[in-house]
Amino acid sequence: MNNSFFILFLFIVIHTSFGQVLTGPQLLEKTIQYHDPRGNWKQFNGKLSVTMETPNNSNRDSDIFINLAEEYFHLIAKRDTTQTTYTIDKGKCTTSISDVTPKQKRTPCETAQLYKNYYTYLYGLPMKLTDSGTHIDPEVKNKNFKGKDYLVMKVTYDEAVGKDVWFFYFDPKTYAMEIYQFFKGDPEGEGKNTGEYILLSEEAIVEGIRMPKIRAWYYNKDDKYLGTDALRTN
Repeated sequence: MNNSFFILFLFIVIHTSFGQVLTGPQLLEKTIQYHDPRGNWKQFNGKLSVTMETPNNSNRDSDIFINLAEEYFHLIAKRDTTQTTYTIDKGKCTTSISDVTPKQKRTPCETAQLYKNYYTYLYGLPMKLTDSGTHIDPEVKNKNFKGKDYLVMKVTYDEAVGKDVWFFYFDPKTYAMEIYQFFKGDPEGEGKNTGEYILLSEEAIVEGIRMPKIRAWYYNKDDKYLGTDALRTN
């Protein structure tokens, strides 16, 4: 191999290697293309039926109606013989809860807003990571978690949006989102033993979007199991 050919070969190898290194925004673009290839989330208008299983509790079945364009959210939650409803329609809140005890930390409408944020954020991932106030770390890291290698993206938020530090784990071949994890502060410092990680498994197609069918929650500190959200599709 003469010198000129060797230099050309070396240039191609180096260029190819560096070309495969993704930045955070590039990884986000690829995972959104996997989960929502037609861009349906922005106009999402559909129903999510979710069963929450937690240790030592009976299941809670929830039907969630979301219409993003009309700014409408409606939740019907059932546990045993108790049914509760929460509605936010263009900012106006109504709920089925009339009695509030002094021990409750939130008003019924504050709870309604909490549920709205919870369901639209988690089931809107990874698309929700394009929202304003979200900061995608430019560096993508490689990490092995429970025996599998992932591409990992760090996400922080404006203080008005949220103080938690999030990490999202993606399959390096398909860019499917398979884990997310959050810490209440710097995971290398004061937040090390805080927060939770969520394992995603199976998929369901909802309004043309690939959503996780099973989400299992654990504490970061000791891997203690907290519960599972299961998306019902039938």
